[in-house]
Amino acid sequence: MRIKNVRVFTENQVFEEGEIHISDGLFTEKSGDGKETLDGGGCYAIPGLTDIHLHGCRGADFCDGTPGALETIARYEASVGVTTFAPAVMTLPVRELEAILAAAADYCKNDKKHRYGADLAGINMEGPFISRERKGAQNGADIIPCSAAVFRRFQRAAEGLVKYIAIAPEIPGALPFLEQVRGEVRVSVGHTDASYEQAKEAFDRGACHAVHLYNGMAPFTSRAPGAVGAVCDSGHVTAELICDGIHVHPSVVRATFKMLGRERIILISDSMRGTGMPDGRYTLGGQSVRVEGRRAALENGGALAGSVTDLMDCMRIAVREMGIPLEDAVTCAAVNPAKSLGEYGTYGSISPGKKAHLVLLDQTLNIRAVFKDGERIR
Repeated sequence: MRIKNVRVFTENQVFEEGEIHISDGLFTEKSGDGKETLDGGGCYAIPGLTDIHLHGCRGADFCDGTPGALETIARYEASVGVTTFAPAVMTLPVRELEAILAAAADYCKNDKKHRYGADLAGINMEGPFISRERKGAQNGADIIPCSAAVFRRFQRAAEGLVKYIAIAPEIPGALPFLEQVRGEVRVSVGHTDASYEQAKEAFDRGACHAVHLYNGMAPFTSRAPGAVGAVCDSGHVTAELICDGIHVHPSVVRATFKMLGRERIILISDSMRGTGMPDGRYTLGGQSVRVEGRRAALENGGALAGSVTDLMDCMRIAVREMGIPLEDAVTCAAVNPAKSLGEYGTYGSISPGKKAHLVLLDQTLNIRAVFKDGERIR
């Protein structure tokens, strides 16, 4: 297949006029069959997005732990141009988490059956090694101390799919845990009340990622910069950012891009099962959530409970409502997450040899086509 007359997002993370060639489900230098040419109509051609932190959509949640739920999530995400994902678990009992992780591993073994769904490329464990003070919408009853043995139970159940495990560095045992599992998984800092010094020590010892920056952590202030300040001062750390217009103020989003640069920011959705659904009552981690417009909050206490905005819409909001350049937004929603997952050799750019996951956007950033493995699915 040849797609002509498009503005291609290049490896240099800029748009250039050009064309795209696809053969046998991969991007190529030239089309192998020459049978089909598509006029892209001047659209932006971007890599399929990768969401490394979402819980669910269309009434389904990753923690449902069923093939049907995973299929629903994967199909919806692909339909909106999110062609790769790493779903997040909530804080739940250990045995329940093991069953959820095992279900994901089984799902991936049947990957060829999921032709029209996004690729499941990893798992992001948001709990259970977190702070009670900053638990947000997590269930405090299931929070447990950090344990390398328990983590390895999780990883065995997931058959190696766990790519991130969150800790609150201030909790006793967190730093020894980090030392024990470093090299086995990307340790992230999140749902934490850590001071600057506590978070910085965790990053200095090898933690390399921050869970939804600003949310679920102490505020960033002039004399107590907390985990946010520690992220700023740790150049190897990537930070998730929710740009749904609810979780982080547009001014703070702009300031964060200036502070960290586009190379270190990963846009995420943090979407829950109410995404793509009408307003109403839903659940997250076993707790009741009320969805109204873009806002999802616990009915008991009012804490934000994920988002109801998919990653493609978050990217649009960042550009349209927050003033983030499109090139930066695409970098943070497609390139950086694939690199963070360790999957940039397969996803994240329109480069020969990579999976042909592709989205065409018109000048107003509305989707005109989605391709997965070289096949048009929208």
